[in-house]
Amino acid sequence: MREYRRSVPAPAGLVLEIIGVPQGAPLAVDIRLESVTEGVLVTGSAAGPLTGECGRCLDPVSDEIVVDFCELFAYPDSVTEETTEQDEVHRLDGDYLDVEPVVRDAVVLGLPFTPLCRPDCAGLCPSCGQRLDDLAADHAHDMLDPRWAALAAFTDAARGDPQVSADSSDQLD
Repeated sequence: MREYRRSVPAPAGLVLEIIGVPQGAPLAVDIRLESVTEGVLVTGSAAGPLTGECGRCLDPVSDEIVVDFCELFAYPDSVTEETTEQDEVHRLDGDYLDVEPVVRDAVVLGLPFTPLCRPDCAGLCPSCGQRLDDLAADHAHDMLDPRWAALAAFTDAARGDPQVSADSSDQLD
């Protein structure tokens, strides 16, 4: 068994659409390699900084990600190698094994699907696009459903608005 602790620059592609580990950022990787019957068992963790934007209000978000991983790298001519498809298990290449795909998969799968600047973020107003947290509690927009807009003309006519009355009489003809 051997243990390694390294800080490596993050490779490209550790991102989702709105959050990820910046390329070149320090990625702390702790790895434990254990010889087992069928190959080398690689267990460990990876930690690095996250940057992106809030999924509700689009403000910048900074956080840290810590993920664990565990993967078997099969020996050549082992039972595991013989009984699995090529892409089902990692394989040793001589005395070398490449843990970058394992770390990449663990980090990307561990990224938050909808990152938030804070848990109670209200997001953006769907009408005006302003942050709801910055607006008054009674913020609202008078929006009339277009399916009912023609009926609004009748209520305006009943109030005695001559312009609306003339317009609505044209529509009734």
